Parts: sequence; structure tokens; C-alpha cells
Amino acid sequence: MSSNVAPDPDRRAAWTPPASVAVRMEAGRRLRRRLPRRELSTLGERSRDPLAILEEQNATRLQDLLPLRAERMAQSPFAFYRGTAAIMASDLSAEPRTELVVPSCGDAHISNFGFYASPQRTLMFDMNDFDEAAWAPWEWDLKRMVTSVVIAGQAGSRDEGAIRSAALGAVRAYATTLRNAVALSPRDRYYTHLSAEAGLRSLHPQSQKVLHKAIRQARKHTSERAARKLTRLDEDGRLRFIPNPPTMSPIDPDLARRLEDLLRRYLETVNSDIRLLLHHYVISDAIRRVVGVGSVGTRCTLSLMQDGDGNAVILQAKEAGRSVLEQYGGISQPRVLKELVAAQGQGARVVALQRILQGLSDPFLGYLRVTAPGQPEFDLYVRQFHDMKGGIEAEGLEDEPFETYASACAVTLARGHAQSTLAPVISGYVGSGRALGRALLSWGYDYAVRSRADYDAFVAAQR
Repeated sequence: MSSNVAPDPDRRAAWTPPASVAVRMEAGRRLRRRLPRRELSTLGERSRDPLAILEEQNATRLQDLLPLRAERMAQSPFAFYRGTAAIMASDLSAEPRTELVVPSCGDAHISNFGFYASPQRTLMFDMNDFDEAAWAPWEWDLKRMVTSVVIAGQAGSRDEGAIRSAALGAVRAYATTLRNAVALSPRDRYYTHLSAEAGLRSLHPQSQKVLHKAIRQARKHTSERAARKLTRLDEDGRLRFIPNPPTMSPIDPDLARRLEDLLRRYLETVNSDIRLLLHHYVISDAIRRVVGVGSVGTRCTLSLMQDGDGNAVILQAKEAGRSVLEQYGGISQPRVLKELVAAQGQGARVVALQRILQGLSDPFLGYLRVTAPGQPEFDLYVRQFHDMKGGIEAEGLEDEPFETYASACAVTLARGHAQSTLAPVISGYVGSGRALGRALLSWGYDYAVRSRADYDAFVAAQR
């Protein structure tokens, strides 16, 4: 379309394009002069009381479940590590950091990666726990993941050479994935995801065997199968959960009376297609569920829904508190996230960060805030229960599959971090991953020693 009106020179001069990927990668390389990558191997030293942090967390949890939390965390050094994201965030806050803050998982140990079903019913591999997700320096996630490789490797009595190879390979995989991601357009980065079966033929036969087994198991973990296993049919045709304390226990009577209202409020936060789908069902029962290691003691409820023909859907509502990255890591969050949490609660934070970090997310994701007169309010996020969710027990793997699995976790972590506008800067700083790998491996081994000392103190305190 032609026009006789001359462009406004002031308006033309005011427009500034974003910096190119090449310019931002160079900024990352320059950052190495301020903070050499080898300095990321420095383990912070300061007065610390890790058990006091755990006690502080316990104060807001369901008190009758605290013995179970302690029992699960005491099972092994790796189980303890899985439950101590808050301790690590506190420790990381005292260390040198790049200040390149991105949407982060907050608890990126290798047991928090695994399988789940996409909306198209294909099996995905990605991060699958976002309770602690928030903005934080990118290297905090990577340090937590590398250290988990070290601790899980030691738990399996693995040869030190194999542990080092797995950890270094993971950092190189992170670096390569990030470099390849920033070469794409932001939109193409967004669409990238990792199918569980993609590239299966290129893997070592040992890894193929492990992955095939894990995929078969994950495909069995459906909401329908969970309903058959966890419920019974009453004489009136109503499905009911089968109690199995302490894992499955009756919910608070007041909460039971409010289920319809809570469901309505949850439905206000999901897309219209899911809202319509769930109108085919009515709530038939609910029960308290204990999940995970670090999450034990937080509120978690399963809601059982059925249609007129006995088809069932199970939704899991899980408590969402402040992210340890903010509470113990001291990372100030972006204004938009603060406003979201203030208006809609911590559950909205979990859902928002999960949608950013995962390639494809559960369409049933939603959230709500629970309030009652004279009682403290709490926030929940909601998702499907057992929607082909599965994982791999890394400690028991042979060396080759263990290394493959560690690298797969690093690839998905890098894909999540690549959504940030700072991804090219990070890639420039990281480089090939070799220098960074040496630094983080050293840090990971040092932190594993610290975590083991914390574990020993924790176990002694339980006696």
C-alpha cells in the first residue's frame, strides 16, 4: 500500500531491534573475564545449619506425616539429597554466580526427569517436578543435576571413572543442546521437545533395553489403571478410593464438604476444552495421598471423578509453597511473577513455570487457593494423576545406560533454559562445556561430601 505521508523521523529513530544471537553470545564470552568458569567450582564456606532448614520446612507441613518424611529421607544419601533442595539453595546463595537469571526447575536432580503423556498421547521425556520452579541463575539447576549424578552414581557403587564420564558428558550435552537451540528462531526453540522413542535406534543396546522397559512401564501408568487399582465400586455404583494409611488416608471433613466449590475454582484456571471435558464427570470421592520424598508432609489430595458409565478420571491437587530459590536462595523474582503469586497464589507459579520449561505440558494443569475462616490459607496446583508418568531408577543402571540417562536429563534441562532471552549469553559463556564440566564436576564431588555429612547428622538426629 502506497502513501504520500512521509515517515516520522522521530518514530523511526526510536525503534531499536533486539541484539542478534552472535552479539549476545559474545557478551557471554566476555562474562568469562568477570567470572572465569573455573570459579564455579568454588564451594561456598559460611556458617550453616542444614537441619534447622529442614525443621523450618517441617513447621508448615502436616505434622502426622513428619515421621514418614524422616523415614524416607533417611533411606540413603541420595534419598536425603532429593529432599534437601532448600539446603542447597541456601548454600548456593553464598557462592559466585553468573547473575544470568532464567526460568529454573529449582530441583533438577536426575530423579525429577521422566516420562509423561503429551496431549497427543505420545510419550515424552522431560523434567517432571516443578514445585520449586522460579527464576534463578541457570547454573544452579546444572549444579544440582551434576551433583545428583555423583551421589546417585556413588549410591550404586559405580566405578569413579563411570561417574566422572556421566557427569562430564551431561555438561557437554547441556552445552551442545543450548548451542543448537540458540541457532534456531525463538519460535522453533519453543516447539522443540524430546519424544521418549525418538532416536532410540541410535542408542547403545544396553540403553535401548533400559528405555524400552521404562517406556512399557510408563504406558501402563494411566488414570484408568490407577482407578482400577486404587478404587472400589459401591453398591450404588459410586467409585470410592480404598484407604491404605499412611499413603492413602481420608481427607479432612471440611475439605470434603467443599470439593464441588474447589473444583469449580480450579476449572476457572484451565482452558475451555478441559472445562467442557470435565463437565462430563462428577466428583465421586477424594483422599489424601502421600507422594515423593521431599514433598512428604505437604498437602496432596486425589479427586476421583466418574461419568454415567463408570469411566474415571483422577486429578491430583498438591500444595505449592514458596520456591526454595526465592526463600532460601534469596533470588528476587520478576515483577510479573510476584504479581501473579500475589493475585492467584503459588500454584499459579508452579503451573506457569512448568509450561515454560516443559516441551509439552499436561492440559489439565490448573491451580486454586484454599481459604477457610480461622484457618491458614494454602495454595494448590492440579494435574492428572498417573498420565503415563514414569521414570528410571538411575542408581541401579549399568554404566552405559547411566551415562546416557544423565545426558538425556541435561538435554531437557537445556531445552527449558533455552526459552530464556538470555540463552545466547549463557551459551557464549558455557562454550563447548569442557571447561565448565571440569568446574562443575569438582563442585559436585565437593558438595556430595557436604551432603553426606548433612545426611549423617540427619540420621543421627533421628535416633
